[in-house]
Amino acid sequence: MQRGINRGPCFFAEEDYHCYLHWLQKSAGDWHCAIHAYVLMTNHVHLLVTSDRPDGIAKMMQSIGRRYVQYINRSYRRTGGLWEGRFKSSLVQAEDYLLTCMRYIELNPVRANMVNDPAQYRWSSYRHNGLGQTDERITPHSLYLALGKEETERLTEYRGLFRSELDDAAIADIRLALAQGQPLGSERFSEMMCAAVGVRRAQRKPGRPMVKRDQGERVEDQSDFGF
Repeated sequence: MQRGINRGPCFFAEEDYHCYLHWLQKSAGDWHCAIHAYVLMTNHVHLLVTSDRPDGIAKMMQSIGRRYVQYINRSYRRTGGLWEGRFKSSLVQAEDYLLTCMRYIELNPVRANMVNDPAQYRWSSYRHNGLGQTDERITPHSLYLALGKEETERLTEYRGLFRSELDDAAIADIRLALAQGQPLGSERFSEMMCAAVGVRRAQRKPGRPMVKRDQGERVEDQSDFGF
């Protein structure tokens, strides 16, 4: 996740969204990153990404940020930064959270009361993942492909996941992991990942059990957007 300074807007016109998506595709290719899901909101961006390189996602975000800020400052005759610090991220256990994270990302416009259905929002990956519309930025994750042998079957299964709202516990788990910069997954997974990268495992809030849901990889997201 990356958001605008003081939750201010980072997209001002339709061309801005197109420009960001252009640099997303270019930078993802340059740094060997696979985009599985995304949404561009008015004042923040969510990405679900896998990279072949340890520094791939950081380099991709740096590249996008630099180019996009230059474009915004030039287009709107402004100076200074656009983003509120470095992007936030959480390493996600794919087998348990991939589809949950995809739903979380693509349902953002619905939760923000911008649309009634994710298919109505133009600036997300839902039309590709749920309706089969071509989006060259998207690389399907193996767990998404496992929803069905044929495309029509996968699309039907994926849309079926959106018939019910994402429950509050799943949303809270994702937001907590992002706020703390901690892995999202089982306790064993989280402990192993923290040990592998040499960071301290943060304690979960008292009384909140670990919720195990659908499935995930790596998500860039934020904790609260005013909805």
